[in-house]
Amino acid sequence: MLKASKLTIKGRVQGVGFRPFIFQLAEKYDIKGTVQNNMDGVRIVAEGEEESLQQMIDEVKLHPPRLSRVDSIDVVEMDPKGYQDFMIIPSERTGKSSLVIPVDSAVCEDCLREMKDPTNFRYRYPFINCTQCGPRYTIISELPYDRPYTVMSSFEMCESCQEEYENPNNRRHHAQPVACVSCGPDVELLSIDGEGIGKGDQAIKKVQQLLKQGFIVAIKGLGGYHLACDALNEETISRLRERKRRPNRPLAVMAASMEIVRDLCYIGPKEKETLQSPESPIVVLMQKQHNQLPKNLAPGLKTLGVMFPYTPLHHLLFDDPDLRLLVMTSANPSGMPILYKDEEARKGLKGIADFILTTNREILHPLDDSVVQVIDGEITFLRRSRGYVPDPISTQQPVHDVIALGGQQKNTFAIGRHEQIFLGPHIGDMDHLEVVDFFKNEFHHLMKWMGTQGKVIAIDMHPQFTTRRLAEDMQGKMIEVQHHHAHHVACMEDNQLTEPVYGIILDGTGYGEDGNIWGFEILYGDARSFKRLAHLTYTPLPGGEKAIKEPWRNAVGMMIGYLGEKGVILANQLFKEKEYEIDILKKMIEKKVNTPLAGTSGRLFDAVSAMLGICHISTYDGEAAIRLSEMMPEEITIQESYPFEIKENGDQGLEIDFTKMIDHITQDILQKKPVVEIVQLFHQTVVTALVEALVQVSSFQTDWNRKVVLSGGSFHNPFLTSEMKRRLSQLGFEVYTHKKVPCNDGGIAFGQLIVAANAINRDSNERI
Repeated sequence: MLKASKLTIKGRVQGVGFRPFIFQLAEKYDIKGTVQNNMDGVRIVAEGEEESLQQMIDEVKLHPPRLSRVDSIDVVEMDPKGYQDFMIIPSERTGKSSLVIPVDSAVCEDCLREMKDPTNFRYRYPFINCTQCGPRYTIISELPYDRPYTVMSSFEMCESCQEEYENPNNRRHHAQPVACVSCGPDVELLSIDGEGIGKGDQAIKKVQQLLKQGFIVAIKGLGGYHLACDALNEETISRLRERKRRPNRPLAVMAASMEIVRDLCYIGPKEKETLQSPESPIVVLMQKQHNQLPKNLAPGLKTLGVMFPYTPLHHLLFDDPDLRLLVMTSANPSGMPILYKDEEARKGLKGIADFILTTNREILHPLDDSVVQVIDGEITFLRRSRGYVPDPISTQQPVHDVIALGGQQKNTFAIGRHEQIFLGPHIGDMDHLEVVDFFKNEFHHLMKWMGTQGKVIAIDMHPQFTTRRLAEDMQGKMIEVQHHHAHHVACMEDNQLTEPVYGIILDGTGYGEDGNIWGFEILYGDARSFKRLAHLTYTPLPGGEKAIKEPWRNAVGMMIGYLGEKGVILANQLFKEKEYEIDILKKMIEKKVNTPLAGTSGRLFDAVSAMLGICHISTYDGEAAIRLSEMMPEEITIQESYPFEIKENGDQGLEIDFTKMIDHITQDILQKKPVVEIVQLFHQTVVTALVEALVQVSSFQTDWNRKVVLSGGSFHNPFLTSEMKRRLSQLGFEVYTHKKVPCNDGGIAFGQLIVAANAINRDSNERI
């Protein structure tokens, strides 16, 4: 019996070959009708036998295209119209958007095989792509995702490309970036002064020679420019660091093959899977000892950020057997957004790069590489960007028309639409006008595409954050969210938890409700409210921001705060060359001049790192803490901890006092105890103190939920995460960590948005 249905399929269903996929299913099951892209997804009118229609729907659910994600299929029965065939019809651009914007994807194996085939007309073409790979978000100007609304509109397809584009049985059917050497974009090698050196394959081969000769080449990629050089050339790496003013921050590398990565690093099944995934992020791996890598690739670290070639151009560069490993780091001066506009790159890279390999395919939306690491067999994000942005995260919370502007550091923003949360790209630190402009540009683009209004705007409660000024220029109800409440709720939402739970928040800096700097807390609550149950004892941070950038100052402040005059004496013994400065810091603390009080995990790790002589001055965010955490051995040999106290502090909850620990660490250093032993004892103490504090507060609340979320940037430390989970699980707690968003401030907007969404119906004057 002939039956007709209208299907609306929502999810990541545009730019992924979904219409030709449906066309082929229609042929397979003898279905007549139409399929088109719309502002609400993909719409299908299907007529056929009832069983055939159901089989088609089942196959859509079970075996969709590689890059697609089906969130919902709405089926409405209708009267048959008597279609004679099945057609792909033009997109409809009216109506309210509920589209999922397609993400950029690494080049697929089918395209690589064609690119390496001398008989194929796309042989060695550096922009080969199909519906299953290539640029998407970075080249879109308008929705829905059709060629006229991308940067490819300026490239008229040749006859061969047009034939593939129009053939529903071809994997390039409506692949919007489709092109070849005859009709598509090209590469060009320029001197740093803009002089043309070569184009096409000649340019690529010349770049291979330049890289082997020790030059630094800026290479235009999917989301912006990278600075590339031979990762085995220590002298070139030093020159790159000097020019970019990046003395110690680790540099990511791109490896030609899995065999090369295995020679250099330990790699498990999850790391392998992630490296080879369509998202192709940077994966942080543990280096093998004596791997012959230059020490200045990742100074002071045992880990290395590794990625595989993810564009056709990358693969062509690596077809020279002498190029095995390349530094591939964002081409931007420190603290600035990634360079992606050609003219800005030529100006901005003078004095940094020697040559520029550019293309005439424009980038509309810059994207940094995503960065992940595997802890306990699970992916955790350090930076969520290329390959993942702007893919939405589904929610059951009422988030429509709610936006969140994130924090000051590692900024991202979030937009709520219907049952989805869209996290923007990695923006960076909002301390520079250029970064703020980058934020505004990407935020306004996504807001327009989402078709939503920012009726409710969530911001951090810090009075001096840039995001507050941005919110004041917008129309909407502004809701302040305490920094660590946002962390807590971000991890809850990441695990679809709605009932109140405990939260252990270990972070660098967060403005507290008492005006002090929080970052070492035990909370209990949900998206509507929270209670602070325990925290680290406050100690002075002389110089404020300067003490964060110079951890030795932080260490002195902590030693004086905990140990008084004894701390002054010990500080002079640890930092012998700083006697004059220590006296000034002591007076600043006594007179409370520019000396905020802080109780944060980040500052605690910084202080101990400085005390141990690991890092006195941080040249990048978190350097002291990261280098300290990487001193932990793979095989833990010490299980005990330093002494500490947990004190009652009235309505402020429990106070975790590390006075005795700091005293013991100082004595151990002066007595020349092995650093690796001190580091283990310190880490064990942090975990033990938090576990004991949680057990103590939970013992008074036997009817409270025994679920615990772990959030905050310090949980990038694998030992803290693994050991906390292990010990708490043994005590009967259910422990949850982040899955889809970073535990650092890159996930703050996610939590802010959920808190604000839950506060909409509350008294507008009530502070969250």
